[in-house]
Amino acid sequence: MKFPRSAKIIRSHFDVAPFAAVFFCVVIFLLLGALLPTAGIPLRPPQADDLPGVDKPAIALAVDAGGRLYFENQIVTESQLKTSLAAASKGAREPLTLIIHADRDVTYATLAHLSLLARDAGITNSLLATLPRVDVAPVQP
Repeated sequence: MKFPRSAKIIRSHFDVAPFAAVFFCVVIFLLLGALLPTAGIPLRPPQADDLPGVDKPAIALAVDAGGRLYFENQIVTESQLKTSLAAASKGAREPLTLIIHADRDVTYATLAHLSLLARDAGITNSLLATLPRVDVAPVQP
């Protein structure tokens, strides 16, 4: 049985307006997404060349330019840091290394104080986290 064809094929021009509206909505969402804050601590570590890494168990500590301490992704006070470092040191099978992620504006006295806190907690090794130095190589003709 053959059904009669009642729908006609629409032969009109291609309308760009809906596609442009969707495109501009996507652009607006991308721009708004770029304005959202990113997770993490705004640190500017110092740069250095050819420093060794760590091959033993390590724990990380961060200090921002304002002197706030961060341990295990939490803001901690100095007394909380002492107890956390002591607990981590006692629970470790091997000697731990403390890696200090410090902003370049943090004073040397603060870094020395944190190393002494770690030593009192039983962590004898401490290292300062740095960024590799970025040198712009001249273009060879």
